[in-house]
Amino acid sequence: MGKKIVIIGGVAGGASVAARVRRLDERAEIIMFEKGPHVSFSNCSLPYHLSGIVEDSEQLVLMNPNIFKQRYNIEARVNQEVIKINRDRKTITVKDLMTDKTYEAAYDKLVLSPGAKPIKPNLEGIDNDNVFTIRNVVDIENVSNFIKQKDLKDIAVIGGGFIGVEVAENLKLAGHNVSLVEFANQLMAPYDYDMAQILHKEMVDNGIELILDDGLTKIGDGYVETSSEKRIKADAVILAIGVRPETTLAEESDLETGNTGAIKVDHNYLTTDKNIYAVGDAIEVYHRLLHKPTRLALAGPAQKQARAAADHMYGIPNRNQGVIGSSSIKLFDLNAASTGLNAKTAEQAGITHDTVYVIPGDKVGLMPNSNPMHFKLVYEYPTGRILGAQAIGKGNVDKRIDVIATMITMNGTLEDLKDLELTYSPMLGTAKDVVNHAALVALNQLEGRYQEVKVSEVRGLVESNAFIIDAREKGEFESGHLKNALNIPLSEFRERLNEIPTDEPVYIHCRSGQRSYNMVIALNNLGYTNIHNISGSYLGINLYEYFNDLVTGREKIVTAYNFN
Repeated sequence: MGKKIVIIGGVAGGASVAARVRRLDERAEIIMFEKGPHVSFSNCSLPYHLSGIVEDSEQLVLMNPNIFKQRYNIEARVNQEVIKINRDRKTITVKDLMTDKTYEAAYDKLVLSPGAKPIKPNLEGIDNDNVFTIRNVVDIENVSNFIKQKDLKDIAVIGGGFIGVEVAENLKLAGHNVSLVEFANQLMAPYDYDMAQILHKEMVDNGIELILDDGLTKIGDGYVETSSEKRIKADAVILAIGVRPETTLAEESDLETGNTGAIKVDHNYLTTDKNIYAVGDAIEVYHRLLHKPTRLALAGPAQKQARAAADHMYGIPNRNQGVIGSSSIKLFDLNAASTGLNAKTAEQAGITHDTVYVIPGDKVGLMPNSNPMHFKLVYEYPTGRILGAQAIGKGNVDKRIDVIATMITMNGTLEDLKDLELTYSPMLGTAKDVVNHAALVALNQLEGRYQEVKVSEVRGLVESNAFIIDAREKGEFESGHLKNALNIPLSEFRERLNEIPTDEPVYIHCRSGQRSYNMVIALNNLGYTNIHNISGSYLGINLYEYFNDLVTGREKIVTAYNFN
């Protein structure tokens, strides 16, 4: 008789452990216990049922108990809640939610994969029947049915993380009036504030009312109220504030939890009990860049943890390299991806760093559907070690971020990235890829070949009447420009050097940064000593300013927006 492997939780982590154990051991007895009615469902695809992209909610269920048994000889018991772990006798106590009866099941090795539970703040109206959280297929069915049966129009989503943004997008695609309320001053914490402005514009351009820097305080009859006493129409409310690791069973069993509040595991995903493993959203993992424990609720890492835990049961060694946090999202017409540290996180961690923000084309410009790609690279100063990156655009941003994630994992530097050989086709990319381009700019910055200022600094420059040169052609300038900029096109500047001062700082921009960079380098070579390139240039400035101009009504620093 083989080992008896018992798994609590049957989604990404739990189901992956079960599948790996079966591949390693045909004689093992494998039983999965799942509190809900489904195992092995596509958690990350749940929001797409609201728009009909996933038409039938049953499509979200990847495998049912019968298939698990027939194909893999794995017993998946649904509607079975594990209410206690009896470590002294290596059993669990299970409650059958259909019959309300309890029973015990023995194990040789136990795996905890309970996931995380949505946060529900203690606020007035939080338990109303029109308030929902989303964790599983039943939850998404409840939301969808409630909205359709009552033919609701106004829906508020609370929280601007992955789930909140995806739910808001899909509800809007389904034709609803959607408001999204976020306590922080931006959506999507993996992105720096400047990059998040691109996502903010995409949301409001697609008709979502975006309320930032404002928290939920009350859910009333047909509305929600925020900290600023703003009332927003809401016939239904979706809470996506965040999640907490589901640690109840572990804590009641005296398994140790870490400083993050999640289950503490070693490098093989063993808990403080040598016969109990834990994987997935409920555990604490090691961040290889921050050098400390963290939580990371992502399906990819959960599957890797599951494989490692199963391997350890059979003496197969595992190299635990920690996590860096890589993710991607599609938002209306934009794709966005990030990996590693953003500038804000690096600063909070006390890591000396710098960044570059470039906007090259995602493919050769004369090809159809060529679009700008906004790419921000974060690196350690002075070593040039790559710390992270963010990319937003209509093209293959995930490919570029995957390259950076690989470089981080290999402890790569800007020099490594500069010389990295990548594929090229005019229809798919450029000969000097976005990531190579960013590395070259960063090296020029690191080695002091030029100076730059960030888009976040431009409003201050305009308001202080700094000397700003717009290096675009006259027609581009006339279609919209910074209010105090002087138009000296790259094609004319050598004949107009007498207009460029030598006794004060000079700031130069073009559309995306290439022409202005060339002018900066040329002026440096001509003996100018206080010349700065404006990172992101006019396109980046417009995107950075737009949303805050819109919601605050403040005076614009441009004569007209230009996003082309």
